[in-house]
Amino acid sequence: MFSAAFLLTIILLALSTTGSPIEVSNSPITLPIARRLSALNGTINLLEQDRARVAALRLKGQNLKHGSRGVPIANVATGYYIAVGIGTPPTTYDLIVDTGTSDTWIGAKKAYTRTSTSINTEEPMKVIYGSGSAYFDGFEYIDNFTFSSGLTISQQSFGVALDTSGTFGGADGILGLGPVDLTAGTLTDEPTTTIPTVTDNLHSQGIIHREVVSISFEPITEVMEVVNGELTFGGTVRNKHGPITYNPITTTSPASMYWGIDQSISYGNTTILSSTAGIVDVDTTYIYIASDAYDQYQSLTGSTTDATTGLLLISSAQYAALENLSFGIGGETYTLTPNGQIWPRILNTYIGGSSNAIYLVITDIGTPSGQGFDFVNGYPFAERFYCVFDTSRSRIGFAQTPYTDATTN
Repeated sequence: MFSAAFLLTIILLALSTTGSPIEVSNSPITLPIARRLSALNGTINLLEQDRARVAALRLKGQNLKHGSRGVPIANVATGYYIAVGIGTPPTTYDLIVDTGTSDTWIGAKKAYTRTSTSINTEEPMKVIYGSGSAYFDGFEYIDNFTFSSGLTISQQSFGVALDTSGTFGGADGILGLGPVDLTAGTLTDEPTTTIPTVTDNLHSQGIIHREVVSISFEPITEVMEVVNGELTFGGTVRNKHGPITYNPITTTSPASMYWGIDQSISYGNTTILSSTAGIVDVDTTYIYIASDAYDQYQSLTGSTTDATTGLLLISSAQYAALENLSFGIGGETYTLTPNGQIWPRILNTYIGGSSNAIYLVITDIGTPSGQGFDFVNGYPFAERFYCVFDTSRSRIGFAQTPYTDATTN
């Protein structure tokens, strides 16, 4: 699934940190997010990669529901990277930041350098990605994690790969920010044991007083590397958002295993998806909706399926007539304007598309509604709305941002 043939072009969104000290005494910790585009020879079927991720997320949730081992998935076509120092003195590793998994491991590219603070627990670990064509196999270690000057987590559990298969977008591994229950099954000999995540340990060690991760982005407007957002541990950044409305994690499985919510979706005045369960996942490239809702959306927009990219394609006249797409969540409405529903045209050629074409970011999840996993609010949603993942209270919050109604594409 993650063969090199699919990865001829990789769009990378990299998390970078400043060198200045950060105040860590029970206050929110904010790290700037920088987008980096890395183009290799050719183009990538981004939709195919993204659909594989969504299918595996659904399968993992179903497996956890029935008490069996889950199947996590890494988005290796697009990703958000953070530089993490591990050990004393620290060695820096570039890790994919993933809200759809909770496992943290290294060794895909750069080998782990043991230091004076390294502890090998001798617990075997294995994580299989997607259909099994990519995986890491190794042991659990405990060591110090340093994110920037003044921010160090002591005795963080993570996996060190002895063997890997597949391509992970050039990353050294993955930093999991999903709910802790997703770590069940990672320890081979203890399949029901969960592993404290980075967010858990930031809170338990008193570095942050709230077990919260919030993420904000700015819409993509250029190809060059730019700082386009922030990742915050322990709270939110007040000047980045309006009032936050919180919603409990859905009780409907398998969405309940993730950052899952209940929502309805309307196009213009037409409801295309009645209230149902799905997830919010910033590492998913597009927005996925149940097949019956997708069919209605395609019909109402007059769009056609583009043979090259697999995305819905509309003309300039159809774009001018495009209506708002509204997400009803917990009594609030979050609206994607027509501009918020289209792929950034500056990146069209990187997915094999025509430079002047207009592609929609709404696509088919591949199953009808009523499955307990009927949508994935991916990056285009997080690009327009501030997202707060609150582990301590099992809830997710959303807020308007300065870019909610912006015209950028």
